[in-house]
Amino acid sequence: MLSGMRPTGRLHLGHYHGVLKNWIALQHEYDCFFFVADWHALTTHYEESHVIAPSVWDMVVDWLAAGVNPGMARLFIQSRVPEHAELHLLLSMITPLGWLERVPTYKDQQEQLKEKDLATYGFLGYPLLQSADILIYKAAGVPVGEDQVAH
Repeated sequence: MLSGMRPTGRLHLGHYHGVLKNWIALQHEYDCFFFVADWHALTTHYEESHVIAPSVWDMVVDWLAAGVNPGMARLFIQSRVPEHAELHLLLSMITPLGWLERVPTYKDQQEQLKEKDLATYGFLGYPLLQSADILIYKAAGVPVGEDQVAH
């Protein structure tokens, strides 16, 4: 089981009820990998990257306080595992641009976040980075929110 969370600010009750309670239950039933998705955070917060670094460690502390157990699940920071970037690069070399442009959430997210300039490969290639995350660990399960189902 693989799941990650973007460190774009402080955690709140929505994170606890929407994600962490699920992770805490999953860690008792599956071999789990939970990660801080700091590279994913850069896709929409590249102009506010100063927020990401301090949020990484705050996020891990909050996970531990909520009950995520590093003895039962593997916790890691995405940017500390270079294979994520390497596989993402390889996938980007063989994936047609049209496939990425047709991802249903791409235009929806651009519209929802129209105050940000998201005309970047980082944003367009987000699903490839997600794919790299999953493929590296050969994850059989990936609990996601409704906004990520299409990916």
